[in-house]
Amino acid sequence: MSKLLRSRRFIRSLAVAGATGGALYYVYRPRDIPGYQDPVTRPAPTYGADGTFKLPRFPRVKSRAEQIADLKKSTSGRAEDEYDILVIGAGATGAGVALDAATRGLKVAIVDRGDFSCETSSKSTKLVHGGVRYLEKAVWDLDYAQYQLVKEALKERKYFLQTAPHLSMWLPIMLPLDSWWKVPYYWAGTKMYDFLAGSEGIESSYFLTKSKALDAFPMLRKTDLVGALVYYDGAHNDSRMNVSLAMTAALYGATVVNHMEVTKLLKTADGKVCGATVKDRIPERDGKQVAPIDIRAKCVINCTGPFTDSIRKMDDPNCEEIVRPASGVHVVLPGYYSPGRMGLIDPKTSDGRVIFFLPWQGNTIAGTTDDPAELARNPLPEEKSIQWILNEIRHYLSPDLNVRRGDVLAAWCGLRPLVKDPNVKNTEALVRSHLVHVAESGLITCAGGKWTTYRQMAEDCVDAAIKHFNLQTKPITNPPRISGTDSVDDAAQLDGTCQTHRVRLIGAHGWSRTLFINIIQHFGVETEVAKHLTESYGDRAWSVAALCRPTDKRFPARGERISQLYPFVDGEVRYACRCEYAQTAVDVLARRTRLAFLNAQAALEALPRVIDIMAEELGWDARRREVEWVESKSLLSSKVGSYQYGITNEDRSGQVP
Repeated sequence: MSKLLRSRRFIRSLAVAGATGGALYYVYRPRDIPGYQDPVTRPAPTYGADGTFKLPRFPRVKSRAEQIADLKKSTSGRAEDEYDILVIGAGATGAGVALDAATRGLKVAIVDRGDFSCETSSKSTKLVHGGVRYLEKAVWDLDYAQYQLVKEALKERKYFLQTAPHLSMWLPIMLPLDSWWKVPYYWAGTKMYDFLAGSEGIESSYFLTKSKALDAFPMLRKTDLVGALVYYDGAHNDSRMNVSLAMTAALYGATVVNHMEVTKLLKTADGKVCGATVKDRIPERDGKQVAPIDIRAKCVINCTGPFTDSIRKMDDPNCEEIVRPASGVHVVLPGYYSPGRMGLIDPKTSDGRVIFFLPWQGNTIAGTTDDPAELARNPLPEEKSIQWILNEIRHYLSPDLNVRRGDVLAAWCGLRPLVKDPNVKNTEALVRSHLVHVAESGLITCAGGKWTTYRQMAEDCVDAAIKHFNLQTKPITNPPRISGTDSVDDAAQLDGTCQTHRVRLIGAHGWSRTLFINIIQHFGVETEVAKHLTESYGDRAWSVAALCRPTDKRFPARGERISQLYPFVDGEVRYACRCEYAQTAVDVLARRTRLAFLNAQAALEALPRVIDIMAEELGWDARRREVEWVESKSLLSSKVGSYQYGITNEDRSGQVP
């Protein structure tokens, strides 16, 4: 063998080794975890001259009444009072659009007939994910659209932890394997997932032997288990995230009003949409009638999720429907069914669907189904869907664990707003991408998508509005000091372009993983309560804890639990009314706190206390309290399917006739 040939082989071997080493380094390189960095704007606890602790002074958000007054001004005839954009729907997409537009210096209003995230946006799987199953389809079906969706979602996943680190986190998810041939298949898939994530990724996926898998997830069925692969995705508190988006938009100048229903679209003489007529639904709950309100806007954006076509038909009754709803049912089980810091995915259930098994707020979420559905407000989880989920769970949990129907603490059904493709027969195969459509009338519709990509959807939508209507963005030179301190410049650089990937939400600026210790030291709340407050409200935990009434105990000194099973306290109800536009008991139980989604029975038992506190805050009379009791009981009952509650009207603590 000649020296030249040996040299060439050596060079080739060196090149292969270098390429392999480079790829391995790229996958396994050390990376900083987004959202885990110390907050640069955290105000240190300060003390007055007399040594007393001084709470951070957070900027005030306009009251709901003030926001409604601003809506009425839009018809004054003055150009400065007309809105640039009116957003219909205050779910994830709508709130994201409002925040994006407001931080570009546009005058924006957002209304919703219900509460923030009262429909689909509060009923998600709680994952912030690129979609491993979408990647599998992209590879096997050579589907570039699915590939693009995964890439986009992986990029957006990182922004969650940067903009709302208190509401989102990284979560390891296990794929149990029952045969050795699956090991290289799924290993290659998870490594491709890591590779596509690139700089937006975090910890690399890894293989666990059978014994290690059982150590990490002792509830797994031991038979046929050969090992497991673990990859990382994100998780978040969806409803709290939605509320934070809306309230951050309000701080940046957006007019934000919930429980305000659009009844008609306003049009110019040439048929162009120029606003909407809305009606406040809260006075009706008090037995009062109020006149409708006209809102004038250069541009109207439809972000109503599965109800998209309802608004489009207000514009054009003959328009073709573009959204096909699909139902996703989830059940909540006690926390002992899963480890506190690891989820599980079964990629191949009995009928080919994917099911997740995830820790959340101390409990366990299992789901989801994916079935065609009829459009409905507050859809109910069908008993057959609940039973299907329970049966699938039993397949991969240890047989000595008796998963019972009675273990279901809550269940809900959400409608996914999937973009319709006439060539696809089943909803499971639909691409979860989004579209931005501009009608001849100028009505802009943003449809499809998922929670993970809400920010990109909003950016695309606002870009389309600016281009079509020639809206004039401008820099915001004096943004609010959201962190509550003047000692540090905490504001994002808002130059008139989209900056929502940098705009931190309310609560994020002064949050840290040790903030709960400061809360305990200064207010004497329980450790579990303090952790919950900082993880749900970020630095606003200072304000929430301050609103908790003193107890008659040495410890805890503050914080009366509204349910003894969960760390939700009385101060949260007051904060929801004063600072987050909560108008009904379900607003508090389902979306400001998550008690209704964690344990419907516990939520019902807490309902009288919540009504009492809200009556104090909002001035409810006996009639309104009765309305809240009846309607809330009905809605809470729907969260566990056929389960029947034992509490009666006579069990309530409130003085309601």
